[in-house]
Amino acid sequence: MSTRARIVAINGSERDGNTADVLRHAARVAAERQADLEVVDLRNIRMTRCGPCGDCNDRPVPCAVQDDVPAVVEKMIAADGIIYAAPVHGFGTAGLMQTFIERSGVGYLRFDRPLSNKVAGVIAVARRYSAGEVWAQLTVNALLNRMILVGSGFPAQVHALHKGDAWKDEEGLTNVARMVERMIDMIHMIKEYRAVTGRREILAVSERNERVGLALDEMRERV
Repeated sequence: MSTRARIVAINGSERDGNTADVLRHAARVAAERQADLEVVDLRNIRMTRCGPCGDCNDRPVPCAVQDDVPAVVEKMIAADGIIYAAPVHGFGTAGLMQTFIERSGVGYLRFDRPLSNKVAGVIAVARRYSAGEVWAQLTVNALLNRMILVGSGFPAQVHALHKGDAWKDEEGLTNVARMVERMIDMIHMIKEYRAVTGRREILAVSERNERVGLALDEMRERV
């Protein structure tokens, strides 16, 4: 088992702008801790929007759409930690990140929650407004996937408008660094726990997903 922490950051911005700069900062912090941080820029992958089929909640198998989303999901499954990073667009989460959440979540992650016990971090980038709302949405998505969100003080929210402005928000970048540091600390603690106990599973849950026990889903499984 590798002792290096491996983090995958999902960049939900359509541009190589402030969100990318914030993740470059996060990668430097990780490198100083001898951790690997790989950024997946959603703008550079083939990702189809959810279509009109509408059978996601009924399908017993993953999404049939052929694009790069399943490969990104596999990267996340192989990692120790996941960072969701997105800018605020129109007072909400940027469209690329929203599409990825829908496609990856309903299409692949809902069956067995394979991201369970990954260490999660969330970054929101905004001119000023709705950073908290976007941060909260991404945080809830991490918790839905049973990831471990490590408290690190103030939320990792960076204020920026024009390209390059992120570098001027010293407090925001400090909060990002604290978050990354805490993520790495938790990843190492989990690795040490597994090495000492020999147990792979931590914080085990009895249900394979949160839909187990719902009457409609139990009926579908019997059909």
